Amino acid sequence: MREQVDAVVVGSGPNGLAAAVTLARAGLAVRVYEADERVGGGTATRESTLPGYHHDVCSAIHPLAFESRFFREFGLTQRVRFSVPEVSFAHPLDGGRAAVAYRDLARTREGLGVDGSAYAQLMAPLVDRAARVAAFTGSPLLRIPDDPATAITLGLRSLEQGSPLWNVRFHSDAAPALLTGAAAHTILPQPSLAAAAAGLALTTYAHARGWPIPIGGSQAIADAMVDDLRAHGGEIITGRRITSLRELPPARAVLLDVTPRALIDLAEADIPAGYRRALESFRYGAGVAKVDFALSEPVPWTHPELRGAGVVHVGGTRAEIAASENAVQRGAHPERPYVLVAQQSLFDATRAPSGRHTLWTYTHVPAGSDLDRRDAVIAQIERFAPGFRDTILATASASAVETEQHNPNYPGGDISAGAATVTQLLRRPVLSSDPWRTPLPGVYLSSASAAPGPGVHGLVGWYAARSALRHEFGTGILPDLSPR
Repeated sequence: MREQVDAVVVGSGPNGLAAAVTLARAGLAVRVYEADERVGGGTATRESTLPGYHHDVCSAIHPLAFESRFFREFGLTQRVRFSVPEVSFAHPLDGGRAAVAYRDLARTREGLGVDGSAYAQLMAPLVDRAARVAAFTGSPLLRIPDDPATAITLGLRSLEQGSPLWNVRFHSDAAPALLTGAAAHTILPQPSLAAAAAGLALTTYAHARGWPIPIGGSQAIADAMVDDLRAHGGEIITGRRITSLRELPPARAVLLDVTPRALIDLAEADIPAGYRRALESFRYGAGVAKVDFALSEPVPWTHPELRGAGVVHVGGTRAEIAASENAVQRGAHPERPYVLVAQQSLFDATRAPSGRHTLWTYTHVPAGSDLDRRDAVIAQIERFAPGFRDTILATASASAVETEQHNPNYPGGDISAGAATVTQLLRRPVLSSDPWRTPLPGVYLSSASAAPGPGVHGLVGWYAARSALRHEFGTGILPDLSPR
């Protein structure tokens, strides 16, 4: 182990690894500490049900793998193989019906019937600007947008879809359900401005380059960054939980892939009172309960198009999803919850033994819930796929409490590491043009609790590393991250 290091990173989730890669590429000696025995954080993949069945621990589908500026600079698609389903996501409705979001917006429009034109008019200006939408949403909201026209286009549509006017342009239930299924990824009230903006951005990527699935599991993304880090002299120490900043070796920069709550604990009495109060006021959101399935065959969806979808949003109509999501915000466990389903093994044969399949699901629950939602998830899938129960070989279920126990960056089961409301996207975690830099000398926050927020994009770590390079090492030159 190297005695002297220039920078230390705590946490090996996608943001921690992005920070470490950026610093190592700048020629610095970097060391990463990870509490788990394996790296990955939100991009880990494990055999949670049966041997040979590989399940993503948190993130499963990666809309930002193609759109994140960090991943483009890093050349992720040259390092990791992806499968991109023709059906980005689909949404079953009662009576054997379904709304389907194809990568092809024109085909999606045709399938939505009476609302096809209205849906296309909503989405086409965003799909035409997909890269610019990603650039805007991947930047801190306090900054003046590089492309105001794109910001205005997304903003106006978000105002519509995030308000009680969200059904004005539609006449049937299919298109609204399709949009709300994407918006509900945010674990926010429905309708709301932040949920609408995020949902529209995710839907934009679905119709632009699709929602890619990494071959070999989400772990492949983490492994690609680890390989690059080590190739440039970086070190990773696993199985080492850091409980105080004083445990770290001397370094000019310390980047923390942790929540504000954990930052307070790590800094102990050294943290200034005003900054402590700001971090203590940071709000965390509702949690998730996760259920993994090992299956004897694919899910027998009633509607055939769902059998070729990478993601299925289960929950019924827009009104049903809004009711269940808003019940979670009030602290209830809805009888018919929204369930996010990923079918990776349909597109990646490495996920399960030959002829068998995996299924990745989670549903939203109140923060700190210890309820096992396995039966509710199965019942909702069975509602649109009769006979699903008969395909189940094994399950692995985790409550919100158990989700936090697995990863402390998910307080109360909050996989967003802080409610992604408009207010908290502006002050994430504090109102600042450089929200990653803390008042502690050389210490930076590089988790999803900082701007631009949740998602597997590596941008928070990249921004934090850039800030550290500027302030601690005196350079504003961005290192080349390309795979050479």
